[in-house]
Amino acid sequence: MTLPFLIFLLAWIVGMIGTFVPGLPATLIIFLGTVVATLLDGFQAWPDVPFLLTFAVITVLIMSVDNVASAWGARRYGGSRQAMWGALIGGIVGLLPVIPFGLILGPLAGAFLAELLVVRKSVPDSLRSAWGTLIGLLAGIAAKVVLHTLVGVYELWRLWDPAHSVLGSGAS
Repeated sequence: MTLPFLIFLLAWIVGMIGTFVPGLPATLIIFLGTVVATLLDGFQAWPDVPFLLTFAVITVLIMSVDNVASAWGARRYGGSRQAMWGALIGGIVGLLPVIPFGLILGPLAGAFLAELLVVRKSVPDSLRSAWGTLIGLLAGIAAKVVLHTLVGVYELWRLWDPAHSVLGSGAS
């Protein structure tokens, strides 16, 4: 394993973990790991510039998956913009270690309370909206896990060079 490979691997692992932490820019961490690894791997204008530009576009698209999935879930189940904000705030509060299953219960509770107290929907309508927002958030996370995995496997494959391993010679 080369140093660029190890650096990207570390960034990718942090990014994969960060996929489940609201507010942590997991996709950006993975992209920055790619940039650093590419620079350390002997940057060449061709093919590295087109690769990094393509990867930057893919990064922006992946970063928008959460918003699209949340909006879809909220809209599909009758949720409001306030429910989406409530889900986001609930997700952040859910990070507290004193709340069991906070990453799931936080967004659900936040969306429900926003619909009930801010939008003033009935309890059944608030529950339906909260459920839709949660379904959207979970779909977005699942999509990001798949996309982060594909990007990571591709980049690790691209950087793999056992002949220049920092852990010893690749040839026996």
